[in-house]
Amino acid sequence: MRRIRSIRTACSRCATVRLQATRAQSARDFVDTKIRGEYDAIVVGAGHNGLIASAYLQMAGKRVLILEKREIVGGACVTEEIIPGFAFSRASYLLSLLRPQIAKELKLKDFGLQLYLRDTVSFTPLVDSKVGQKPAFLLLSRDMAETQRQIAKFSIKDSKAYEAYQLQMCKYAAAIEPILDYPPPHPVRLSENGWRSAMRQLQPFKQLLKSVKALGSDWASFFKLATGPASSMLNSWFESEPLKSTLATDAIIGAMLSPNTPGSGYVLLHHVMGEVEGVRDAWAYPRGGMGAVTTAIARSASALGVTIKANAPVGSVLVDESQSACGVILEDGTQVKTRLVLSNATPSVTFLRLIPPDALAAEFVDEVTAFDYTSPVTKINVAVDSLPNFKASPNRDSHPELHHRATIHLGCESINALHRAYLDAQNGRASARPVIEMCIPSSLDPTVAPSGKHVVSLFVQYTPYDLADGTWNNETKNDFANRVFSVIEEYAPGFTSSILGFDILTPPDLENVFGLTGGNIFHGAMGLHQLYFARPTPAYCNYRSPIRGLYLCGSGTHPGGGVMGASGRNAALTALQDLQVNR
Repeated sequence: MRRIRSIRTACSRCATVRLQATRAQSARDFVDTKIRGEYDAIVVGAGHNGLIASAYLQMAGKRVLILEKREIVGGACVTEEIIPGFAFSRASYLLSLLRPQIAKELKLKDFGLQLYLRDTVSFTPLVDSKVGQKPAFLLLSRDMAETQRQIAKFSIKDSKAYEAYQLQMCKYAAAIEPILDYPPPHPVRLSENGWRSAMRQLQPFKQLLKSVKALGSDWASFFKLATGPASSMLNSWFESEPLKSTLATDAIIGAMLSPNTPGSGYVLLHHVMGEVEGVRDAWAYPRGGMGAVTTAIARSASALGVTIKANAPVGSVLVDESQSACGVILEDGTQVKTRLVLSNATPSVTFLRLIPPDALAAEFVDEVTAFDYTSPVTKINVAVDSLPNFKASPNRDSHPELHHRATIHLGCESINALHRAYLDAQNGRASARPVIEMCIPSSLDPTVAPSGKHVVSLFVQYTPYDLADGTWNNETKNDFANRVFSVIEEYAPGFTSSILGFDILTPPDLENVFGLTGGNIFHGAMGLHQLYFARPTPAYCNYRSPIRGLYLCGSGTHPGGGVMGASGRNAALTALQDLQVNR
């Protein structure tokens, strides 16, 4: 098998995808924006949460400036044309978790957002395993009867249990939903600050109680899922390894966890909390790639009056003698005044880089420093001249089949296979046999690749940030990419020869390009010790910070990662509430 060399992507000036001519603005149209010297609010970072926060602040009548360090807005939710003619969703690659009210309130469809809802959910081909005389595979779709028929190839018992499992998970997700759109209540401050604090936290407590009530008699089983290993819960429902391991991928995606790790059950639940077009637990490809999502949000915010300035990295947040935010200084020395700053950067970047060291208590700095950003993720974006041809389900012609539209799980034959890959990373090694989630957005979206060719997204685990033996450089990255391609070859012979070029982003690359501390796509690990009351710290779990007028609005706050937008909306509404109270 020939070894493939990556196309170098260190330069930050990669051209973005050619969006439809009917769109008034693209993600690159904010570089030359002129800014004034003072605003009511400044948002640092034009990722999806920052853009959403800016829109809600502007809707409330504030003059808002949003500053982005890259030449393209969108943060990790972007489309970039790394290889001419191929539009890659370079980091995030699927849409489901975006809160429906945000899409409605910001009128994202009016601003160009179009979605391709996937009818198939997942495809898991198996190496050296057969059903009858044919290579085995498991195909899950939104058609329950067909999905049960697929599962029955491996277990009649599991096929009967699957619908009940899905209903149970949807019940859990629906129960949690009320707390997603409100800041966590703060019990410590409630007891210390009297009735005014109590009144401000009444609504969050009401939503929390609503979630508890919705769980009803299922509270104990929910607690067991949220705190335990995903494998324990899946073993209690099912017996067939292909089904269990396919479902278990949602418990580890983006997390340095094994399905056997306590807390991985919550990560699984987090990934089934979304909906698309009113369909719960559905996933979609945005037309034009994931950048189409943030482009629509940026256009909505811009139409409201938000000033968006790209290529404007912030060097520091200004803090006055009263420990209040009073502006920002850009890296080029430009100073902009404000009384309200929302940071879409990670807690680490916000407090350890942008805030003067003497403005924060040592105890708080220690807490922020201890926040876990461990990442297992490498993202590989590949341009190919033909569809992958899987031995388990051979191509009939050049047109995409149902399984090409799904998330394709490779190296996922069993829970133990996932666990073994995890153990490699725990020992400082990139997995010998990586866990691969392959998506082919061009199977549904014709705008992201030339006719007859395709873009392939590979979300790969496990790769540690620091290697025990060596460092991530061009050689080690290419070695790992070729290891990934060799695994794909086992399932789809000829894949390597179809590659026209690729872009690889290891955890250090994700940190350097997108500002994701540790390369963690969630702005911090999603273990229970870093959720809700404890995200990012117990004392500041509700978007506020020790600096008056400075708020966090990124995924390092409740409810966490994914292209959800709740953090941005909640932070903006919290800041507006504080402004009203402090008038």
